[in-house]
Amino acid sequence: MTTPVTSTSQNPAAATSGSAAGSDAMSQLSGNFNTFLTLLTSQLKNQDPTSPMDSSTFTQQLVMYSQVEQQIGTNTNLKTLIGQGSTQLAAYATSYLGKAVSVTNGNAALNSGSAMWTYSLDTTASSNTLTVTDANDKVVYTGNGETGSGSHQFNWNGKDNNGNQLADGTYKLTVSAKALDGSKVTSAVASAGMVSEIDMTSGTPQLVIGTMEVGLGDIANVANIAAN
Repeated sequence: MTTPVTSTSQNPAAATSGSAAGSDAMSQLSGNFNTFLTLLTSQLKNQDPTSPMDSSTFTQQLVMYSQVEQQIGTNTNLKTLIGQGSTQLAAYATSYLGKAVSVTNGNAALNSGSAMWTYSLDTTASSNTLTVTDANDKVVYTGNGETGSGSHQFNWNGKDNNGNQLADGTYKLTVSAKALDGSKVTSAVASAGMVSEIDMTSGTPQLVIGTMEVGLGDIANVANIAAN
């Protein structure tokens, strides 16, 4: 049984970059706010007593002043909410560590010359072609698949159609099944693996399964028992 690696990865540089961008935007907005306030007070101090500022104009400027102030408060609150949401999502993602999951985006990890998918056909097909593509969407393998309705398993040894052993990594299986009349047979593809790590370098949690990373939305099932 594989012992899960309970760790997370974070990228301080990426986080710092995002934080710096947010700080620059807030500084600019705050600077506009302070400039507007300075101009308004100067205008009031230096207005001609014999011809004071029109009340409607003054009211409009106060409304603008209030809107800028509210925008600063809104941006601050929104930044806080986003930070809380990211923290909660990361905490939720860690609950997958050491668990076997089913992945439904068609991807599987090729590890030490072995990758495994399951696929299902809604009805019996007259033909079925299995296509494996690499991370660059390049076709590396094609072959005939099972044609009976129901669930099937495809074990791939990581070799292309010329017999070359391919490097470990993420590969995707596509099932193209057709009925006798040429119509498409509905199919679904899934793979399974154990989550060993959570990658947070992109800002969004990615579950690491072998050499593959998947998002939380691609997980269909979670088991408490670690994969063998």
